[in-house]
Amino acid sequence: MELKWLEDFVSLAETRSFSRSAELRHVTQPAFSRRIQALEAWLGTELIDRSVYPTRLTNAGQVFYEQALAMLSQFHEARTLLRGHTATPAATIEFAVPHTLSLTYFPRWLQRIEAQLGSIHTRLRALNVHDAVLSLVEGGCDLIMGYHHPSHPVALDPARYDMLTLGIEPISPFSAPGRAGRARHTLPGTPAAPAPYLSYTPNAYLGRMTEVIISNAPQRLYLDRVYETDMAEGLKAMALAGHGIAFLPHSAVDDAVADGRLIRLDRSSRGGGPQGQFTLTMEIRLYRDKLAAQGDDPRHTLVRALWDVVSAELAQDAR
Repeated sequence: MELKWLEDFVSLAETRSFSRSAELRHVTQPAFSRRIQALEAWLGTELIDRSVYPTRLTNAGQVFYEQALAMLSQFHEARTLLRGHTATPAATIEFAVPHTLSLTYFPRWLQRIEAQLGSIHTRLRALNVHDAVLSLVEGGCDLIMGYHHPSHPVALDPARYDMLTLGIEPISPFSAPGRAGRARHTLPGTPAAPAPYLSYTPNAYLGRMTEVIISNAPQRLYLDRVYETDMAEGLKAMALAGHGIAFLPHSAVDDAVADGRLIRLDRSSRGGGPQGQFTLTMEIRLYRDKLAAQGDDPRHTLVRALWDVVSAELAQDAR
């Protein structure tokens, strides 16, 4: 038997939908169904009543659901106990954070939390959004911080995962200045002279956000893709060097905009707020696994304390 079979079964028991659980577990539905069947074959009994819709558990499935929860909890506790015998402090919170947030938002955010909670031992894994979500689902981290937008939501079941909205992050087009302090490159470009476009790779989350901006733009954008990378910092460096236009999160370019090294291309002449005709605003969210957070070891106690501090801070800000 494989641990992921138990996690698959618990997800299916909670969603009552093969397609929804397959999406949450980041596998195809046929592969997810095969894993459930493999678990049933290993146990020698049917756990799922497939004759009704929505799917429901058999009597054996209802009994095994409680056992599966207990086994998963024991596995997580054993993992925590064994980690306590390594050189890493037992009370170390493990974060999975997209690269851009790990360099911009996360350090300042952690500083605010430590001002209230005291110094925290942390381990941060800089991952893309998909891998960060997968890390949380598979128990590879305690918390994930990531972007969210309704057009590309993070597929985590709210019945199993807690979520807090920490703030917002606009993403806009920027160019280096040219003559007389004006932008060297401008939008929308023309068919004869498309604007040089510094692009994210197709699978990057910020790349998907940029495509939403381009497809919803009030006028057609004529762009010549001259460079690709999955890192916002890489696009920022190319934009600073004058190679083209990059769509960048504001937290990644605040310093460069303040000292005139980058110019935002859709800002109103009257200034105004973050919204512009080529700007999209994302949420910055924090997630945790409800089940894993129930442990009574020092690490999970610290995770709960951090979560409580963040929740209280957000509640106070909302007043």
